[in-house]
Amino acid sequence: MSAAVAAIVGVLLLLPAAEATNPESPARLLLVTGVDPAHNWRATTPALRAALEQGGRIEVRVVEDPEFLASPAIFHYDVVLLHFMNDKPLKHAQQVQHNLASFVREGKGLVVLHFACGALEGWGEFARLAGRIWDRKRTHDPRGRFPVRIVDQQHPITRGLKDFEADDELYFCLTGDAAVQLLAVAHSKVTNQDEPMALVLEYGKGRVFNTPLGHDAKAIAMPGVAELLRRGCLWAAGRQP
Repeated sequence: MSAAVAAIVGVLLLLPAAEATNPESPARLLLVTGVDPAHNWRATTPALRAALEQGGRIEVRVVEDPEFLASPAIFHYDVVLLHFMNDKPLKHAQQVQHNLASFVREGKGLVVLHFACGALEGWGEFARLAGRIWDRKRTHDPRGRFPVRIVDQQHPITRGLKDFEADDELYFCLTGDAAVQLLAVAHSKVTNQDEPMALVLEYGKGRVFNTPLGHDAKAIAMPGVAELLRRGCLWAAGRQP
C-alpha cells in the first residue's frame, strides 16, 4: 500500500464507528479508482462524482488506489463504487477480497460500473458478488447513441424512470449465473439481442447494483445515465432513490 494511502487509512481509523444508517442523511459513498488500461479514469472520476453529488443526497470520497479496499476504513461507508479495472493482481488481494465480501454480506452496498466488471480477476466469488462479470472474450458495439429500455418499472431504482438515450459502449460481454434482477436493457447491433444495462442482486444482507454504462465523461453526463447511477447508488446504500 502506498504511503499516501497508508496516511489516509491512519486518519480514517481515528473516525468514530459508523452509526446506524439514517435514511434522511446523505449516503456515504467510497469511489475506488486509480487504474484502468482502457479508460481515462482521471477524466471520468470527476464527471462521475459531479453526477452522483447532484441533488445533495450522496457524499462522495474518492480514493485513487484499489489497494485501499484492504483497509478496515471502508466499513465507515454505506456503499463502495468500483471504478477500476486492475490488469495486474493487487498486492493485498486476499484482504481486499475478504473486506469487500464482508462489507456487502454484512449489509452495505456495492456498485460495479462499466469496466469494473473485469476487475479482481481470479477471484471466483466476484462473479457471485457482482452478478455479472466480463467474459474476457467479447467486447461491445461500436461507440454511439442507443436507447436504453426500462424492463422493470416496479423496482425502487427504476420506478417512474422513463426509457432514455445513452452515448456509450453497448457491452455484450457479461457472463455469470448468479440470480439477478434485470432493470434495463439495450439492443445490440452486433448480437441482435437485448443486453443487460442495469441489474441488481442481494448478497447476504447487502445490495449490489451493476451497470456496464459509463465509458467516459460524456457517457456519464447523459441525463438518463446520470439519473440511473444516482438511483442505483442510493438504493445500494439502503436509501430510497
